[in-house]
Amino acid sequence: MQWLYQGLIEPFVEFDFMRYALASVVFLALSAAPMGVFLMMRRMSLVGDALGHAILPGAAVGYMVAGLSLPAMSVGGFVAGLLMALFAGLASRFTNIKEDASFAAFFLTCLALGVVLVSRNGNSVDLLNLLFGSILAVDRPSLLLVGGVASITLVVLAVIYRPLLLESIDPLFLQSVGGKGGLWHIAFLVLVVLNLVAGFQALGTLMSVGLMMLPPISARLWAKTMGGLMTLAALIAMVCGLTGLLFSYYVNIPSGPAIILCCGLVYLASILLGWESGILPRLYRRARHHTA
Repeated sequence: MQWLYQGLIEPFVEFDFMRYALASVVFLALSAAPMGVFLMMRRMSLVGDALGHAILPGAAVGYMVAGLSLPAMSVGGFVAGLLMALFAGLASRFTNIKEDASFAAFFLTCLALGVVLVSRNGNSVDLLNLLFGSILAVDRPSLLLVGGVASITLVVLAVIYRPLLLESIDPLFLQSVGGKGGLWHIAFLVLVVLNLVAGFQALGTLMSVGLMMLPPISARLWAKTMGGLMTLAALIAMVCGLTGLLFSYYVNIPSGPAIILCCGLVYLASILLGWESGILPRLYRRARHHTA
């Protein structure tokens, strides 16, 4: 038991930065993973990726104005994400371009703009921090931001859960009974942007969407019900966060990519073993059906 304590618990007991990092991962898992489930159910998985890239120029502007200021970069990233969602929605509504194509065009432009802004006004270290984050550098203000966003997300999601679920499954029915589908869609996008802003403080703009999308995609291979999906996605995100932190601590690699790599490995394992629709269980059930 001594080796177990030294390997799994002692780093979090001895070092504040490890405790802060673990707490931020738990908060993000509880809020970002359920949002990822809804993105997946609404077939908007790549929209989450687009919004994650869209916050980069806003964060870069905040960095240019106030340096490495958490409030300035957070506000800048939030405004940039909302503006991109608005412009992409308008482009798809008033032109013949589909919404996913609009998001793709805007997120590529935003990513390039953000890289240019940081490169012109900072250095390579600043650019890497914005792109990939540094979860082991999470301080108390950052942790308060992540915890606050998680609390807001869970409360709002509990309030709008039923209409949002209905709007995700059957938007035409919701419209026929007078439901305000557009309102729930906007509220949902605001929550997505909030969680990406909170995630980029720890994981960077390129990695934050990974914790939002990979656990729900993996959970879909194991669970069928919405409650099961959200619970399992949050649990996978927590376990991968803990594993990634310990892996980065002992191997001395960047913690954000280590966490997302763990999420990717769980996804690969789920493709093979996932009981709901994994390859091996489906082959097993097919073999049993033929022999019955």
